[in-house]
Parts: sequence; structure tokens; C-alpha cells
Amino acid sequence: MKRSVPLRKRLLVRLLITSVLIAICSVAATAWLAVETTTRAIQEEQGQVLAEDMDILRQLSGYAATHRDWSDVARTVRALSDRTGRRIALTTPARTPIADSETRNTALPPRAAAAVDPLHTDTFTDPGAQVTGIDPRAVGPYRLTRAEREHVALLAEKRRACFAANGVETSVTRLPTGRSVLTDADGTVDGGQAPTNCADGVLNTPTATERKALAELTAHTEDCLGRAGTEFDAPLGLTVDFTDHSSPARYVAKMSPVARLTTDRARSAERTRQAAVAKQAERCVDSSRRRQLAPYVAPAAELFLGHADSAAPRFDMSAANKAKVTGVAGLVLALTVAATALVAGRLVRPLRALTHAAQQPPDQHVRVPVTTQDETGILAVAFNDLTERRERMEAQRKAMVADIAHELRTPLTNIRGWLEVARDGIVDPDPELLASLHEEALVLQRVIDDLQDLAAAEAGTLALHREPVRADELLEQVVAAHRVAAGAAGIGLRTAVDGTPWLHADPLRMRQALGNLVSNAIRHTPADGTITLSARRHGDAVHFQVADTGGGIAPEDLTSVFERFWRAEKSRSRRTGGSGLGLPIVRQLVTAHGGTVTVTSEVGEGSIFTLRLPDAT
Repeated sequence: MKRSVPLRKRLLVRLLITSVLIAICSVAATAWLAVETTTRAIQEEQGQVLAEDMDILRQLSGYAATHRDWSDVARTVRALSDRTGRRIALTTPARTPIADSETRNTALPPRAAAAVDPLHTDTFTDPGAQVTGIDPRAVGPYRLTRAEREHVALLAEKRRACFAANGVETSVTRLPTGRSVLTDADGTVDGGQAPTNCADGVLNTPTATERKALAELTAHTEDCLGRAGTEFDAPLGLTVDFTDHSSPARYVAKMSPVARLTTDRARSAERTRQAAVAKQAERCVDSSRRRQLAPYVAPAAELFLGHADSAAPRFDMSAANKAKVTGVAGLVLALTVAATALVAGRLVRPLRALTHAAQQPPDQHVRVPVTTQDETGILAVAFNDLTERRERMEAQRKAMVADIAHELRTPLTNIRGWLEVARDGIVDPDPELLASLHEEALVLQRVIDDLQDLAAAEAGTLALHREPVRADELLEQVVAAHRVAAGAAGIGLRTAVDGTPWLHADPLRMRQALGNLVSNAIRHTPADGTITLSARRHGDAVHFQVADTGGGIAPEDLTSVFERFWRAEKSRSRRTGGSGLGLPIVRQLVTAHGGTVTVTSEVGEGSIFTLRLPDAT
């Protein structure tokens, strides 16, 4: 049914509106940039104070991290003000003055530039950033005594010498706590991977001061976890984290082994519980750490920074410039509309042809003419290709329905016929008759199972249970399963494996794929023939081959061997062919494993099926 497109939704109208908006934005941006360049130099000078502001914040945060109060901060504020030429004022959150570089009773700026709080900042690593963190310079009870600093420094120097003797160059760095650590050229703490003979575990052992502080932090944390109703399966253990140049922040907790749980739901629930417990533990450690450090740092304060006396130049435009911009904008808009109307008209015509073709009945398989080489022409070619594929798929669907009906009709007819004659008393339901009916039922079951596997593989719902698999063991299992059938047909089965290649695959599905190829080869290989199963590693893939000495496949049939219900024997006799689904199942199973399957054959010489699968690396 043909539908009329509303005017506001037509492609031509949308293109015109878009072009007009682009033109307006372009003109406005050009005018703004023209004026902006005249004031950029002045604004750049004002922008240089940003780095100074961040440095001021870092200096004051460091002061707060290393002092219990703000009593002596006035000297630091005056020094920073003299160096930067900025007005610097500190107040409490209630605006009570703490220190000011200006004279008393001078009005403060309307808004604070930043909050100075060493327990909720990250000015050490990123000056000026206000995120929830603890200034690494706030160490409080973790500051080592003089004797401990000297002892740890000797241990660090001893380890540095050991590193140097093993060809690792490091240097000794002192942390805010007074502890000495080793850093390499990249700044990695403790030289990265320590040589075995240097990892004595002495340097990073907490000192008496640190152990005392850690015990206090552990008590606070356990109290917090108790109030939150969180229980660990083992006692909480805190340690010193040297990797971020800060005081302790990490915790160690033993969780229940998830792998021992018997169901996926139980394991999922346990992981969720452990994640919630870990998050609560991290919150308790952080809050307890701030509680522990709070007596050693200055209270939070507001930082006010003064500005220059003159205001920044504002954007302005004279009447003459406004007239020029308006005229140029009108001209640009006119040219834009004209060009858009011309281009859009050429663009819409083939789209209308595509729409008309798509609205035709599906059984007509209408094509559209390709008149351009641009994106619209490519779309027309893709539409025609889609139509051809749809036509082929429709033909394949009809053929597949006929093939399925043929495959199911023969065994069902046999079963029905024998049951009717048994019901009428013409034959007795002896074991031989029951065995024949059972065989026909197995044929039906095999066809249905093959169709089910093929449908699941094509839909991507086939479950694969991957595990490391040795190629030689896989081939031996396939040969063992088909040795009796091959021996009854007088055919020899051989294996040839180069090395011991491994792959990460579902062993059951791989045996099914290789077994289908072997079964197919047994049916088409004469007595005294040979079937060879081989495996070898080639690059990052494992190649499996099933080669037979049968009659081969005609060149014109090679492209059809993996189609559903295709048989080289056109009579469709089950004496020389199976259900016609074995090879399509092989292709889908290999594709599900991320591999490919190909076939080469010569009439009278035999066929070689090659499976290429990713290796286990």
C-alpha cells in the first residue's frame, strides 16, 4: 500500500533545513571567531593564572596535610601572594577568616575558588583536581621515628646495591611517611620485578610505628564493618601500600571458594555477596583512615582567590559589522538552499525508485536500475543483490521442504505399511519385523536430530563446552568409533599427526564433525580403500584432514557438497548416501568454533576435507 510521506519528514525538506542550519552556524561561528581573535591576547594573559591557582591549592593542601591547624598559615599565604601577585584568603566553611593576604575587612570574592581539605582531595598527583581522595602527604600516625627512618634507609640502600649487582638500576626515594623505597627509571616502586636473591621481605615489613597505626586502623575498620553488619570469613588484615606513595589503604580478606558451590545460581549469588562485602570493606577502610588521620591534619577551609581589577574584554560587534555579517549570511543561505535543492533532487529520484520496487509483491522479485556510481548506486546494487538472494533462498526453502518430505516419507511409509499388515494379521510381529521397524524409526530419529543440530548451529544457539583437546587423542577416538564399520566394508583407517597440536574446542562436537566426514568417506570408498585422518599445526591454527581413496566428487558439484540434502548419488538411495545433512552439520560445527572447512577432490582419485580451527594459544 502506497503511503504519502508528510512534508516535514521528506528527505528534501530535511536536507534543506539541515543546510540552512549549517549555514547559519557557519556564519555565526565565523563572525564570532573574527571578533574573538582581537581579544585572544588579553585573555591568554589572564589564562596563565590557572597554573598558579592550582599550585596555590597544592601548597595549601600540603600545609593542611602536615599541620594540625591553620595557626601558622599566614606566613605561607603571604609568601604565595608575594610570589604570584594574587590575593589569597582562607576562611572556615562558615566564612570565618583564617588568613588573608589583603588588609583586614577587605571584601571577599563572591565565590570560593576551591575547598582545601587534605582528606578529600587529589592535589598531589593532579593539582587543582577536587575528587574524593586523601592527600598522600597526610600521614599522621604513620610517620616513622628518626631511628626507624635511618634503619629503613639502610635497608633500602642495601637492596639498591643488590639490584645494581643484578643489573637493575634503581634509586632511593623517601615517601611522606619517612619510609625509603626503591624506584626505577619508570618510577616503578621497588624496581618492578625484584631479583630472587634481593626479595628478602625485610625492606617492606611494617615498622613498630606502622604496626601500631595499622592496628588502630584495623580496629576502626572492624568496628565500621560490625556496624554495617558485614562479616568476613577470615580476620581482616591491613597492610601498607607503597605503590601510590601514600599511607595504608589496602585490605586483605579471605573469601569463600566460589568454585566449591554446586550450582551456577549459588556461585553467582556468592560472587554478588562477595562483591558487596568487598565494596563495604573498602568504604570502611577509607572512612576509618580519614577518622584516624583527622586529628593530624588541619580542618577543611575555603580558598578565595582575587582577580585583576579590570574586567575581561567582552564580546562586542559594531553596527557596521552586524550589517556585513547579515548580508553575507543572506548570500550564504541563498546559495545553500539552491545547491541543496539541486543535489537533493538528484538524490531523491533513485530513492523513490527503490521505494517503489520495495513496495511490490515479494513473489515478483523486482530489480531497480543502477544509474549512478555513488552511494545511491551502491544501495541500488545492494538492493538488487538482496532481491537475488531472497529469490535463491525462496527456491532453496521450497527445495528443502520437498527434501525433508522425501526423507521422512520413505521410513514413515515403511513403518505404516508393516504396522497395517501386522494389524490385519497378514504377518506376525516377530523379532525380525520389530527390528525392521526399529531401524526405520532410527532413520527418522537421525534425520530429526540432524535437522535439530543444524537449526541450532545456524541460529547460533548450539551450546559448546570448550576445553583443551589434543588433536592426536581426538583422531584416535574417532578412528576407534568407526573401526568396526570400516572393517566390515574392507576399508583401512589410518592416522597421521605432526607433533602434538592442541586446540580449545568442544570434544564431543569435534568428534561429531570428524565422525560425519569419516562416515561419509566409508560410504564412498570401495573395499581395499584407505581413509587417512591427519592433524598438524599451521601458524596459529590446527589443520585436520580426512582423505579417502573413493570415487571423488565432480568439479561442478564441489560448490554444493555443504548444502542441505545434497547427495552425489542423484537417486537419493540410502545404500550409498546418508540423510544429506552430515556435511552441512560439519560446516556449522566448524564455524561455531571459529574455523573453516574446505574440500578438494578429483574424480577417481578421492576427496580431501580440510578443517582449519584456532589453536589453544
